Amino acid sequence: MTRKQKKMLARILVSAALMVALLFVPAEGWLRFTLWMVPYLLIGYDILWDAVRGIVAGQVFDENFLMAVATVGAVALGLMGSGDYTEAVAVMLFYQLGEWFQSYAVGKSRRSIGALMDIRPDFARVERGGETEEVDPDEVAVGSVIVVQPGERVPIDGVVLSGASDLDTAALTGESLPRDVGEGDEVISGCINLTGVLRLRTTKGYGESTVARILDLVENAGSRKARVEHFISRFARVYTPAVCGAALALAVLPPVVCLALGDAPLWSQWLYRALTFLVISCPCALVISIPLTFFAGIGGAGRCGVLVKGANFLEALADTDCVVFDKTGTLTRGTFSVSGVYPQHMAAQELLELTALAESASSHPISRSLVAAWGGEVDRSRVQNIHERSGHGVQATVDGRSVAAGNRRWMAELGVDCPDCAAAGTVVHISVDGVYAGYIVVSDTLKPHSAEAIAQLKAAGVKKTVMLTGDNEAAAQAVAAAVGVDEVRSRLLPQEKVAAVEQLLANRRGKLAFVGDGVNDAPVLSRADIGIAMGAMGSDAAIEAADVVLMDDDPMKIVRAIRIARRCLAIVRQNIVFALGVKVLCLLLVAVGAAGMWLGIFADVGVMVLAVLNAMRALRAGGEN
Repeated sequence: MTRKQKKMLARILVSAALMVALLFVPAEGWLRFTLWMVPYLLIGYDILWDAVRGIVAGQVFDENFLMAVATVGAVALGLMGSGDYTEAVAVMLFYQLGEWFQSYAVGKSRRSIGALMDIRPDFARVERGGETEEVDPDEVAVGSVIVVQPGERVPIDGVVLSGASDLDTAALTGESLPRDVGEGDEVISGCINLTGVLRLRTTKGYGESTVARILDLVENAGSRKARVEHFISRFARVYTPAVCGAALALAVLPPVVCLALGDAPLWSQWLYRALTFLVISCPCALVISIPLTFFAGIGGAGRCGVLVKGANFLEALADTDCVVFDKTGTLTRGTFSVSGVYPQHMAAQELLELTALAESASSHPISRSLVAAWGGEVDRSRVQNIHERSGHGVQATVDGRSVAAGNRRWMAELGVDCPDCAAAGTVVHISVDGVYAGYIVVSDTLKPHSAEAIAQLKAAGVKKTVMLTGDNEAAAQAVAAAVGVDEVRSRLLPQEKVAAVEQLLANRRGKLAFVGDGVNDAPVLSRADIGIAMGAMGSDAAIEAADVVLMDDDPMKIVRAIRIARRCLAIVRQNIVFALGVKVLCLLLVAVGAAGMWLGIFADVGVMVLAVLNAMRALRAGGEN
């Protein structure tokens, strides 16, 4: 508990003890009033003061105003004859108890989320002149050499210079299996070094490192509110003045009608009912529990490696009925290998060598696979005039010969005729000196859980799954059949993927989510209702472009993200129905005189406590299927 919470708990306990003690004190008149004002003011002075400040500031209708009017009215009724101040103190006492409980619950939720995302490093061990020095991670320059001992958290992103170890990435990905790293491997901050000593050369400053960006994302997620949160805020602004007007009408109209009919007006009875009406009508259960549900849901998702940038995206994810996948890196591993070389008028090895050299300057996964398949050492002096066209291919001069490699569109632009190929894979056509020289088939492999993820999405209520790819029709259909997607669109350029998503959006009533690698798919991620970047550990572009970031490349995380979102929305709906249902029932009972102030206390404080407890279930949503 915080110091403020401890102080409030002490006030609650002392006030409760005084209230119980005064029940046995046989005082009357002004002495009784004075004695009862001690626990009343002890427990409620801040509520009364906040109500006065709200009135002065023009913000009259809030929960402080409702509680102040209800309890001051109850005190006034006691002064006018009943001499009973118990309910006035009890209303204030139990209201403060409910406020303390929700404050404690929110604090516990924040601490739980903080523990789940406790990836902030305490220090970095920098190597200088053969010795190491512990410094603040903010002080480490890019290119510095740092040493990470077993059991320590990696403070900054870097590349392994020497050493080998296992890394615990659970705080980032939610996965328990450690990751092996060795010399030359990239290591991201936030992981825990388990076994060996690692020497790293930092590739980023701390402010741009993975751990800093993730923490910033999580901390700012609460600023993006869901539609239902905005609705509740607007509802409370209208609802509170409305119930105050209803309470005033309940206090005045029935006695006036009784007077007109010649009956006793019973002013105190109707005033009592109106005050009870005010206590019941306090909207705390909704105003507190709904933001807490989204906050806890975002934290629960973060626990299993799903980072949601705001409650609005969590809400949209729950309404998703169409999921569109970019094939490479989401449903497939994105690690290509050459499965066939089919030359014309030259040896297969010569064709592979020329193609690999032409592709050697490209960072595209297919280009890297061609260079790896050739296996030779790239001599840059042999390659000149490199030109790469995104979504098409490359052209370069290799050993004085003009070599072009790419898809059919690229060949057509260059005026080279190429045959139709029905190979199950990505076909790279090659021309040498303007003459078709053959083709190379590059194949990708499916991820182990891709088919299961598609099946689980359909079981979860997703009505349509679509795969977009730049591959040829045969390769695309082979992957689509293997994983079970409903629709496939092939031979797409990057800009055509945006057009495909826009077409799908035009024909849908629910939300559309696009899943990509977050690096090459930024325009599509931005265009979809929900952009989901997969395998984003260490990827700045992914964290920037997407609305939801999956910290590893397991497609089952998409299913989990949607289920977490739907569970959170279910909890929100439960709280809305429960809170409004109980309050409406109690308001009706009070209006007809069938219930008193004690039922009002339950309808306010009890409902709020139950709603907060229900909201905190969202924190565990990430661990449930």
